[in-house]
Amino acid sequence: MEVKIESIEDVSRLLETQGYISSIDIATIVYLAIKMQRPILVEGPAGVGKTELAKSLSRALSLELIQLQCYEGLDESKAIYEWEYAKQLLYTQILKEKISEVIGTTDDLNASIKKLVQLEDAFFSDHFLLARPLLKAIRSKERSVLLIDEVDKSDPEFEAYLLEILSTNEITIPELGTQVALKIPIVFLTSNNVRDLSDALKRRCLNLYIDFPSPELEIRIVTSKFPGLSKKLIQHLVQSIHNIRKLEIKKMPSISETLDWANALLTLQVEEITPEDLRKTLGIISKYKTDMDQIMEAADKVLGVSA
Repeated sequence: MEVKIESIEDVSRLLETQGYISSIDIATIVYLAIKMQRPILVEGPAGVGKTELAKSLSRALSLELIQLQCYEGLDESKAIYEWEYAKQLLYTQILKEKISEVIGTTDDLNASIKKLVQLEDAFFSDHFLLARPLLKAIRSKERSVLLIDEVDKSDPEFEAYLLEILSTNEITIPELGTQVALKIPIVFLTSNNVRDLSDALKRRCLNLYIDFPSPELEIRIVTSKFPGLSKKLIQHLVQSIHNIRKLEIKKMPSISETLDWANALLTLQVEEITPEDLRKTLGIISKYKTDMDQIMEAADKVLGVSA
């Protein structure tokens, strides 16, 4: 049975049961999207929890998560549906061997043709249809969460087709007709701003930008994930991450790096972060040598160590 959401607070509470600590902005947009039956376009830096938001909501509501990973060159056969040609070919071989039995002994050419046409229709039926994520979400008998991940990596042509589906909640299959959504899914689209999305797609969606969390929110997130870390260490860790984000580096650490660093410090049983601890675990926080060098040059400032 689907979990009911009656308020913004319900959204925050349900997400928190899955370990996702949301801001009031996130909870509000998710609540509105559910009530208004509108897709959510989630943008923001990599690693801030865009994909995890959709996954956490699906778990919290006990709904199936249907995920479409976008990439350059993605087409309808991988996103919507395709025919199982190998299966059709196998049945064609069987039909060749049984053709006389299928047509029968009738001498009426029209009757024989009608029987063959019926067989042709059978070859383009649900029995041979392979539903991909978008069609699967439309045809689902129960409400689902549809995650269209990194939509900005797909081609503009696919984006236009996607917009049509999101606007009408239906998909047309020439051989089978129009498939109308039985239950409108909760739709999340994520973007890392690889390219600009069309204004039409943005207008169709409720827009949510997830930025790096505030120190207070980030402390709550780390505490929920690693209750074994001391409050003092978590505060120091989070403040250090925020100090790193103030540096002019190529890739600022996101919440995912914060959590990985917290896990590493817990594993190493670090009680107080020193410049040496920072150096040894820097590969978890930063992925670029130039950034690492810059962070270590400012290590005292990053860690708040007095000169």
